[in-house]
Order: sequence, then C-alpha cells, then structure tokens
Amino acid sequence: MRHFVEITEAMRDYALLDSGEGEKLERYGKYVLRRPDPQALWKRHLSDARWQAADGTFMRSDEGADWWMSASVPTKWEIELAGIKFWIRPTTFKHTGVFPEQVANWGWLESMISHRLKSDSSANVEVLNLFGYTGGATLACAKAGAKVVHIDGSKVAIGWARENAELSGLADKPTRWILDDARAFVKREIKRGRKYSGIIMDPPSFGHGPEGQLWKIEDDLLPLIDICMNIMEDRPLFFLINGYAAGYSALAYKNILAPLVEKHGGDIEMGELAIREELSDEEGRVLPCGIFARWSQNDPRKQFTL
Repeated sequence: MRHFVEITEAMRDYALLDSGEGEKLERYGKYVLRRPDPQALWKRHLSDARWQAADGTFMRSDEGADWWMSASVPTKWEIELAGIKFWIRPTTFKHTGVFPEQVANWGWLESMISHRLKSDSSANVEVLNLFGYTGGATLACAKAGAKVVHIDGSKVAIGWARENAELSGLADKPTRWILDDARAFVKREIKRGRKYSGIIMDPPSFGHGPEGQLWKIEDDLLPLIDICMNIMEDRPLFFLINGYAAGYSALAYKNILAPLVEKHGGDIEMGELAIREELSDEEGRVLPCGIFARWSQNDPRKQFTL
C-alpha cells in the first residue's frame, strides 16, 4: 500500500495562478477564471487587482449563482491537457468541464493499458468508466488503445464528452457512449456475462440517474463496488475510484478495494489529488482537490512518491 499526493503542475493551457480565502484563480488557455473553493483556507499571494482582473467570476447571491463574464470571453473555448483536448464551458454549478487534478490519473491509466498491450500482442483491454462526465479518463484510455464503455446519467455530459473526443481526434476509437444509471447498467452487464479489464468510477456524493434514480454515496457506493467485482475479468488490470465532496478519506476507498488484493494480489495506492500554484517552487503551496484509491495488478512505472 502506498499513500501519496499526485500533484498537477502548471502547463501551457492550464495553471492555478493563486488560491486563498475561499477561492481559486485559474488560467484556462488565455482566459482567467475566479471561482469558490472551500479548501483554500489560507491567505492569497497575488494582489486584489490581479484577482479583480479575472475574465470570469463565479458569483452567488440570494437570486442564485452564475458566472459574470467579460465580453471578450466566448461561450466555449478549446484547451489541451496531457495530450487530450477539451471544450471549456463554465456551468452554473461553477465547473468548467474538466478537472486538471486528474492529469496524474490519466497518465497512470495510459501506462497501465499501454504496458498490457505491448507485453501481450493478443490482449484486448476493455474499460468501463462509470460517472464518466466529460470524458477525460475515457479519452486517456482510448488514446492508449483500450476499448471503452462510458456511462453517465446526464445527456448533456455525454454530448460534451463526445465533442471532446472529436476535438481530440479520438472519435473513431472503439468507445460506446451510454446514457444510463451506473447500477442498472452493471446489473445488466452481469446478466450478459460481460467482463472488463479495468473499471473507473468518479461517484458524486448525491445525484440522480437519467430516469430520476436517486444516488446517495453513503447508501449506494458499496453495493455498486460489490456488483462491479462480478464484471472484472480473471486477470484484471486496474480499479480506480476518485472522490470529491463526500468528506471521506482515501483510507476508506482503500478499504473498499481491499478484496481485490485478496482475490487477485497486486497493490493499492491511495492519496490526494492536488494542483501546485504556478509561481510556487517544488516545495510550494498546493491546493487539495480530491482523493483517490487505485488497485492494479502491476504498475509498469514503478515510480512513486512515498
């Protein structure tokens, strides 16, 4: 078991410019956005003028919440992260359509899949991505050569993910885009006898399926994990769980995945996902963004931060 922090550094099309006092200031391509972040409990580094000069600001009031945008900001614009292209389209839920802290997980997924395919010319890697949102993990797996089934309960999110696939030049990859409730889909896959090399899930704390099915993580996560165990192939490759607003520890997710070690061997890594501020050095300030736990049979990189 390894416990560490996966840190996303500033890159050409994305940077965390500053954070603090309940907000973060980010650059997506050439546009700077300012939005709330409850983890940013510290003082800001940059001046008020830099914050006030943001091209877009997410604002809350008694009437609701929405973005104020400068007239120069388009409705959507293109960026590239880790070789994958995304349409940025700020939403009324304060999201932008991509989670940059996931870059490390995308690299991990790509390395796992690429190694399996290179080491076994007859291998057929099939991945199930539950709660797939706008497709970051799906496209990373497809780019590495896997067949992917992408499940989400939002028609809008699936359409967005398909647009990202086209933008990234991955529209012709063997990917199925399915609007469905994650639990209902997995139960049908069990009946069909389908098996997967890898499973990814990014479950929300609360939500609804496409037909109004209620999802509460405290009630529904463990039963979903249990049935997912029934659709893993005899020599599975990985199982990745991400967590955001549910308030759980990475240790809890590690404990959920422990039966995989008992059955298949391998190892579990867990920890936090974070983003380093652009002006910070290697020991500089990082913003915590979520947790993860991931089981694998063998990690080909063999490079970990302990």
